[in-house]
Amino acid sequence: MGAQQTGLLRKPWFQLTLALVVVAALVVAPLLLPIPVNQTLARIGVFAVAVLGLNVIMGYTGQVSLGQIFFLGLGAYVTAYGVNSGWNIVLVFVATVLICGVAGLVVALAAARLGGLAIAMVTIALPIIGVPLAKRLSEFTGGSQGTSARFTSAPDWSGLADDQWQYYLVLAIGGVTFLLVHNLVRGKYGRAFRIVKENEAVAGAMGISPYRYKVLAFTIASMVGGVSGFLYMVVVQYTSPETLAFHHSISLLASMVVGGAGSIIGSLLGGVYYVLVPNFTNEVAPTLTSLIQGAILLLVLFVLPGGIASLPRALRRWTRRSGSTSTPGSTSTPGSTPTPGSTPAPAPGAPSEKEVSP
Repeated sequence: MGAQQTGLLRKPWFQLTLALVVVAALVVAPLLLPIPVNQTLARIGVFAVAVLGLNVIMGYTGQVSLGQIFFLGLGAYVTAYGVNSGWNIVLVFVATVLICGVAGLVVALAAARLGGLAIAMVTIALPIIGVPLAKRLSEFTGGSQGTSARFTSAPDWSGLADDQWQYYLVLAIGGVTFLLVHNLVRGKYGRAFRIVKENEAVAGAMGISPYRYKVLAFTIASMVGGVSGFLYMVVVQYTSPETLAFHHSISLLASMVVGGAGSIIGSLLGGVYYVLVPNFTNEVAPTLTSLIQGAILLLVLFVLPGGIASLPRALRRWTRRSGSTSTPGSTSTPGSTPTPGSTPAPAPGAPSEKEVSP
């Protein structure tokens, strides 16, 4: 039965049908749900994209990055500046992605030659430098007070409320971003990323330049971070130096680990974790928020080292293991007690039934 279910899940027509059902549900959902739920779903989409960018560099390429929140904050500031300066919104989006990509490329050119803790220290510096820099460049960032940009009110022709329009923007842009990254990691670049992650010496022997692909992964991750920053302004419409704070990078890292490193679905689950779990812990015990989140992280690491995204695979493995240990027809060992109705094995040297039959 389990094998039949596994075979069904792998059939293309079933996967396509399931994908269409999920897409249809996501499209219809904001028309039926209340405003707070739509806003929460939109925020989940924003941070799912942010976790996706972190997954590109850490989950798929295996390089430590603790500064992903810097690119989200940079993207938010570029978006706010462009909107307040009267730029076309398409130009704002393109400028946000390109500026974050260039910033990531500059960092990658210096950091990619390093390894281990050295890369971590370089990326830690990004949010640490970014917060005071955002406060000083008040002409562009609004200083300590931050800056706002309102550009996502629903157009009259749409017939939608503002929360519904913002949700659809996040769904469309985030969905395209996820699709592009999915195709990237399933192609030759994704295979090269995984080889670099497993063993850089082997990658070099195969003609794959670890430095080149680490720079590429850093750049792509920063561009995805810029997309999340644009979407952040779509939903929140306000940013400040607090957006760049280092503890948000740690939260993104924890979300990636809980959702599943090196997994597209894990990035979505990471966005859910980033938004919902802090809200839940604040409701349960506001003074123990960090403690509860840490306990959840440790629990997931012990039970599901691959994150929540690995749960189906773990269930299949446990099912096969339990099935193999309880297979019927096992032979009894010498000296064991025979079950009722069973014929005991003849003693050594005793004649068999064929030998005593007339």
